[in-house]
Amino acid sequence: MIENDIDNPHYSVLMAEVLDTLAAKDNEVIVDGTFGAGGYSRNILNAAEVKLYAIDRDPNAVAAADAMKAEYTDRFEFLQGQFGDMQSLLADVGVERVDGIVLDIGISSMQIDQAERGFSFMREGPLDMRMSVAGMSAADVVNKFSEAELARIFYILGDEKRSYPIAGAIVRQRAEKPFETTLELANLVENTIKKGKSKIHVATKVFQALRIFVNQELAELVKSLNAAEALLKPGGRLVIVSFHSLEDRIVKNFLKSRTGNVSAPSRHVMVVEELAQSSFTLINRKVITATKEELEVNIRSRSAKLRAAMRTDAPSFDEYFNPLPEMPNLA
Repeated sequence: MIENDIDNPHYSVLMAEVLDTLAAKDNEVIVDGTFGAGGYSRNILNAAEVKLYAIDRDPNAVAAADAMKAEYTDRFEFLQGQFGDMQSLLADVGVERVDGIVLDIGISSMQIDQAERGFSFMREGPLDMRMSVAGMSAADVVNKFSEAELARIFYILGDEKRSYPIAGAIVRQRAEKPFETTLELANLVENTIKKGKSKIHVATKVFQALRIFVNQELAELVKSLNAAEALLKPGGRLVIVSFHSLEDRIVKNFLKSRTGNVSAPSRHVMVVEELAQSSFTLINRKVITATKEELEVNIRSRSAKLRAAMRTDAPSFDEYFNPLPEMPNLA
């Protein structure tokens, strides 16, 4: 029976689809690379007698991990760190190959709902946004980066077409008083650009871009995809749920490059060499999205997309997959 309570701090989207696609079996080794509140981990552990390694960089996830460890004992291990480093984190505990990897990319409802974490423009809180609660915060970026750097972040990571007017307004306002809170930034954006016909808040894209940049989310995703290729055994399954078009495009292009799904010179010619070297085969050719029933109980599932692939016995590609655009230095 699937456990997925809508009242929990992090409702795990596409739960039934993730479990069905992962198809965990007894005695397998599974990695939940984005543990959060443990929704996927718990249901995977209940679905089969697996050994599960959960990874999360958020120190707030430790309490849920400790409770799960007490319940599942030696079947569950928590590794604190970034999921992009899963290969080294697993190597540290003697694990070199695994049977399945699940990734739930992006921010959790639990993090959004905590005003003190500074992720949401709907709640007053410090302009923070750090998942690991360490390193440069969103306030540091907003107060220190140049107008051109801020505009590039907003445009590329947030698809914000009005990035330069917003960046210019930020630079002018911070000269009088540095930004400290979420609402200070949200109000600045709201006062700078017209709302238009869109139903989303005008600060949505700016906050999204800052969050992705501060946490280096796209870079972590790219690292995790390359790590999964090296970690998965032949027949191992990679299941990824993403929520943003940038993330989904990276996953889609990775799988396209690794499944031999390349353009042939003509429709009469098979690209035999690429197909023979494919390190993955697609499990679901079409992206999986939330059912109407799930959307009725959790509107945050509306943007979720599931893609999955199975590892072949071909060696990993020599070429490191890295489609990321050049961005300002996060120092």
